[in-house]
Amino acid sequence: MDTPQRHGVVQDPDALFDLGELRTGPEVRRAAGPLVRDSEQARRMLSVREIHAEPGAAASPRGRQILARFPDAVVLPTSSHWRIPALHGNQGNAERWVRIKSTVLVLGEKKTLTVRPNGRSADWIAPGAANGCAMACAYCYVPRRKGYANPITVFTNVDRIIARLARHVAGQGRKSEPNQCDPSAWVYDVGENNDCSVDALISENTADLVHAFARWPTAKASFATKFVNPDLLLLDPRGRTRIRFSLMPPDDSRLLDIRTSPVESRIAAAADFVEAGYEVHFNLSPVVIRPGWEQAWSLLLQHMDDVLPLAVKEQAAAEVIMLTHNRDLHDVNMAWHPRAEDAIWRPDIQQAKRSENGSWNVRYRNATKAAAVETVRDLVRTHAPWLPIRYAF
Repeated sequence: MDTPQRHGVVQDPDALFDLGELRTGPEVRRAAGPLVRDSEQARRMLSVREIHAEPGAAASPRGRQILARFPDAVVLPTSSHWRIPALHGNQGNAERWVRIKSTVLVLGEKKTLTVRPNGRSADWIAPGAANGCAMACAYCYVPRRKGYANPITVFTNVDRIIARLARHVAGQGRKSEPNQCDPSAWVYDVGENNDCSVDALISENTADLVHAFARWPTAKASFATKFVNPDLLLLDPRGRTRIRFSLMPPDDSRLLDIRTSPVESRIAAAADFVEAGYEVHFNLSPVVIRPGWEQAWSLLLQHMDDVLPLAVKEQAAAEVIMLTHNRDLHDVNMAWHPRAEDAIWRPDIQQAKRSENGSWNVRYRNATKAAAVETVRDLVRTHAPWLPIRYAF
C-alpha cells in the first residue's frame, strides 16, 4: 500500500522552473497591485490538504513547483491519476463533493495529446492541461466520467502539450476563410474539462498557454470561465486568448453555480480583461427552463447593456447553450445539493440523447429546446443588439 509522506518547503519555488517570459515587469505589478491582493483572497477557495501524485508528475519541474505551493499537504503516490480508489467510484464521496474539491489535488501526466476537431465554440479542442474543477456547478458534465469525486487534476507535462499545439498550429497554416469560430484565426479550446482561471491559482499552466498563443499569429486560445482571477491581468495575451465568461441570471447562478464568482463580477471584469489584451466573449450558458426564465434573462441582458463599455461591446460575441444533464450526475447531486435538481431535473420536458462521446445524457425535448433558443435570440436582439451569437444549441 502506498504510504503518505510530507514534503519539505522549497524556499525559492521559481528556482524549480524557468519562468522566462512569465515574469512580469515591476511597472505591471505596481499598476495591478490592488488586484493581486484581491487574488490572495481568491486563493482561499483552495485549502489543499491532500495531493495524489503520479511519481513522474511529482518529480517534474512543474510538479515540484506545485508541491512547493502547498507545503502542508500530505502527498499520496498513485500509479494513475484516473484510478484512485479513495476518490473515483467511491459512492460515499458524493456527500463530500464540495469538500473534496477544495482540499484534494491530483498531479498527473497527460498521456494522450490528441487535438480534436470541434467546429462549434472552437475549431479545435486542445489536449487539456488540467481536468476537473474546484468549483461545483450542479450541471457540470466533467464528473460523469470520474465517479463520485471531481477535484482538479493538474497535468504537469504542459511543455509537451504546448509542443504538440505548436506543431498543429504550424501544420494548419493560415485560415483561408472565416467561420463561426473566428474570422481569421484557428481557435483552440484549451479548457474543455477544466476552468483555466481557477487552474492559474495552482500552477503556471494557464500562463504558459497564454504566452504560447501570444507568439502564434494564426491561432487563438479560448476557454470558458466562471471565476474572475485578477492574476490573469498580469499576463500579456496580445489579443491571442479569448476568455468566455459564462453568464446566467443571478438567481440561477446562486442555486447552480456553487463556489463561482458572482455573475455581476464576471460582467464587471470584462472591461479590465479587454484592456489587458484579451478578447472577451460571453457564454449564455446554461439556459435553464423554469418559471420566469424569460424575464430573468431579459434583466441580465439589460444589465449587460447598461454596464458594459463600448470597448467590450465592439469586440464581444456570444454562445447560447441549453442545459444538458445526466442521470448519474443527478444521483450525485441528490446526495449533496438536491435543491438544484428541482430546477435542472425536468423529466416532463427532457429526453435522453446520446452525446458525441457515446454516453447518454438528458436534454430538453427538441421542440422545447428549439423554441427556447429562438426566445433567447429574440431577447438578445431586443436588449443587447450589439452582441452577435456565434452559435446556439
